[in-house]
Amino acid sequence: MNIALLYERSETDETGIKLTAQDMGIDLTFIPFRKIALTISKNGFNAKTKGKDYTGTFKDVAVVLNRAQSKNRRLQACYLMEMLGKKTLNSSQIEFTCYSKLRTLLHFWAEGIPVPKTVYVPCDATDILKSGREIHNEEDIADLLQDAIALDQGIVVKPDAGTHGKGTMLSQNRDQLIASIRETKPSIINPVGVTAQELVKKWFYDLRIIAYKEKGKTAVCHPIALARSGFKDFRTNTYLGNTVFDAKIPLRIQELAVKCGKVLGKGSEAWMFALDAMIDVGENKTLGDKELQSDLEKVAAEFEKVRKVKQDENRLRDFPSWNIKLEASFQTYMSSKPYKKIKSIIEENIEKNKNAVVFHEANSCPEFWEHTRLIAGINVAVPLLKGAQSLI
Repeated sequence: MNIALLYERSETDETGIKLTAQDMGIDLTFIPFRKIALTISKNGFNAKTKGKDYTGTFKDVAVVLNRAQSKNRRLQACYLMEMLGKKTLNSSQIEFTCYSKLRTLLHFWAEGIPVPKTVYVPCDATDILKSGREIHNEEDIADLLQDAIALDQGIVVKPDAGTHGKGTMLSQNRDQLIASIRETKPSIINPVGVTAQELVKKWFYDLRIIAYKEKGKTAVCHPIALARSGFKDFRTNTYLGNTVFDAKIPLRIQELAVKCGKVLGKGSEAWMFALDAMIDVGENKTLGDKELQSDLEKVAAEFEKVRKVKQDENRLRDFPSWNIKLEASFQTYMSSKPYKKIKSIIEENIEKNKNAVVFHEANSCPEFWEHTRLIAGINVAVPLLKGAQSLI
């Protein structure tokens, strides 16, 4: 029985998984899920594209690495594969939980894991009656949010299923809050209601932490986090152009990350998560912002060289050669003096404020080939493939 890589399009991460599987001597089966017609009837099941019958391929698969990038498509793929008797990494239960920021936070909170203060109001900003009349709820929702979170401290309204910081809005006065609520309409990334959080005073960085488990083995937290940093925005997502650093994480945070994984992975024999965490630094900083800003600008100049390699279209034609250039560019970036200085500041600040960490999200299908692999030092394809092997 085989391990299958299910994907929508073969992007950098999926190509990286294929390359890693070759290095590990694992023969992967490939399922281009997005354009396969899946049919169930009294005659059984079949799976076909316009040019190929995948029915036999599906039958020969024991474990599926689910790399569909759309959250909805990934959840459908998981459930379908499990109903066909396949094991999936991650499971449909995990995908269902991680689909929603609120569901993820509820699981963390129920187990005593520190999370940001979060408020959920099931009501949408606008209700449209059968008659076509609109009822506006923005003021009522704002009152409820302000009753729980002090507006002068900052209220962050965010889509429940959003990614890359899209649709996340900071409000620091009433007009901004009303506008943010009005902007939060029912959509594929925000099915219903309004979700808001306190603004965590995380200084200039947040953390992405990898935790994983193989069947029959102890859960593991990778001891190096990816620190995503910048003053461009209150959001520090790399998608928004921020820089990245490696940062050692204290044992307490590692233990909490493993606990997060166990909570979300309950009932699954193997799992893998990229956990997002923030340190509530407040005023407990180790350097002035002006001096730090100057150093970050120097780092950004160094990182620009990496971005040019990342954007090189040659990665689509000759991935191995492009990958060598990519690795060299990251090595040069990480050896620069500005990088080492900021890294040291982040690590010192994490250690100083390790008891102020909060976990706020879990990604069940993270991007990893570039930043996580080359900065944090973990090729996520390895625990994914080992986890899949352990399930056979």
